[in-house]
Amino acid sequence: MFRKIALFLLWIGLTSYTFLLAPPQQPDTFELIKNLSTGNWEGINPFIISLFNLMGIWPAIYACLLLTDGREQKIKAFPFVIASFAVGAFAILPYLFLREPNSEFTGQKDLLLKVLDSRWLGVILTIPTLILLIWGFSAGNWQDFLYQWQTSKFIHVMSIDFCLLCLLVPVILGDDMKRKGIDNPIIFWTASLIPLLGILGYLCLRPNLPENSSDIIGNEF
Repeated sequence: MFRKIALFLLWIGLTSYTFLLAPPQQPDTFELIKNLSTGNWEGINPFIISLFNLMGIWPAIYACLLLTDGREQKIKAFPFVIASFAVGAFAILPYLFLREPNSEFTGQKDLLLKVLDSRWLGVILTIPTLILLIWGFSAGNWQDFLYQWQTSKFIHVMSIDFCLLCLLVPVILGDDMKRKGIDNPIIFWTASLIPLLGILGYLCLRPNLPENSSDIIGNEF
């Protein structure tokens, strides 16, 4: 119950902060979002381009963790995952405080779950992530980013959203590991504490989900 209350208060705090305390919306925000979305990146700080595109990686990561979880929940994860592609943690947080702890998976995996359960998807997500991180950190202008973080609601909230998605990983990771028969605290904390790359490494290495929960045996990768 404490976890549910904490997650609910975090969601309320994030929403309130965004509308009441974050820097003001800039007049060119819509144009910036359109250019970032269409690949018209001329004149845009590479660090912001990388951050924006990494925010598209995060919903796919959470889809790999939440859609198998949602099979056993009264409230399904699918609408929240879809919404997270637009609003990130604003959509993930409500699912996390509404769901119940569950470490089982029953029934057959459909095609979508088979794709999301595949190690190859983890690899596919990791490659562009590494490219974006290397490019963003090497070519990005930190002073410009700091200025935009201080003055632009879009950049400011997107940055906080990214950090929250990193911090929320352990909330759902433990149940995913149990569904796959993994009982290793080192794996849990490595995937949880290394931002973004930790959970991607987990997705690349985790075993496939058994079709029947009775088939689960201990795994250490």
